Amino acid sequence: MEKLVEVKNLKKYFKTPKGILHAVDDVSLDIEKGKTLGVVGESGCGKSTLGRTILGLLKATSGEVIFDGKNVTNLEGEDYIRSRQNMQIIFQDPFSSLNPRMTVREAIEEGLIVHGICKNWEERASRVRDLMDTVGLAKRLENSYPHELDGGRRQRIGIARALALDPKFIVCDEPVSALDVSIQAQILNLMQDLQEEKGLTYLFITHNLSVVRHISDNIMVMYLGERIEMCESEELFLHTLHPYTKALLAAIPSTDIDRKQERQLIQGEITSPIDPKPGCRFAPRCPYAAERCRCETPEAREILPKHYVACHYVEEINQLTAR
Repeated sequence: MEKLVEVKNLKKYFKTPKGILHAVDDVSLDIEKGKTLGVVGESGCGKSTLGRTILGLLKATSGEVIFDGKNVTNLEGEDYIRSRQNMQIIFQDPFSSLNPRMTVREAIEEGLIVHGICKNWEERASRVRDLMDTVGLAKRLENSYPHELDGGRRQRIGIARALALDPKFIVCDEPVSALDVSIQAQILNLMQDLQEEKGLTYLFITHNLSVVRHISDNIMVMYLGERIEMCESEELFLHTLHPYTKALLAAIPSTDIDRKQERQLIQGEITSPIDPKPGCRFAPRCPYAAERCRCETPEAREILPKHYVACHYVEEINQLTAR
């Protein structure tokens, strides 16, 4: 299938008083048209920074972002504005991402005004009503303000706003983490229906592995700015290879009261992402770490078909744990 998004060796560093923060460090990925790539990891691992750098909301330190065959890494001015029509984002907090002074209609139509999509007010108003109907917002809420609505309705505004310009690609930055569980299911189902109907491509960022398994075709696991494991969604749950990913999956609560669930506690100090030294960044917390892990950075290798892992001793570890 044709690739819509290609990210090659993307890096995003920030200058801090203590040194250079490696927020995203040499990450590469591909997303096929109409598919969803889930990105998971602990808070602070660089998931959101990755999504915003791909969109150009943050300028990349180095690397390339290829969208629909074109390099869009460092676009500026009119070229950047045109590219944003096809690349949108749904933010994590539906309240803080909305202007409290704007009504529902004004929030949704803002992008239409900026890009000059509609010819007149009547056409724009009709487009806004269609979008509200698409995401399940009642017409009577058109003149409501964000503080008058619950979290689910606010997030539906964010989805409608992202859909307004008919994009091909949407970065979903933990879009359900701030919502109640019942509302989460509604929003996830809505996003899947929209993807099927419009052929959308998603980069779905979350720390909830149960959610990412439900919605993703492929999953990438990040740790302190690096890609440490990547494969198809079901493959990750069937053949978990990296020690960090194993610990993440072990932390998923089970509804089976008869199942004995073994927790894998991750101990040790987290490596500082500021001017990190060569070596595996998970080594201080990995029970299998050897001297090589502390001085040589592991490269992602294809251990199983289309299953990439960045670990020096992944084969030996899995042979040991399989006994």
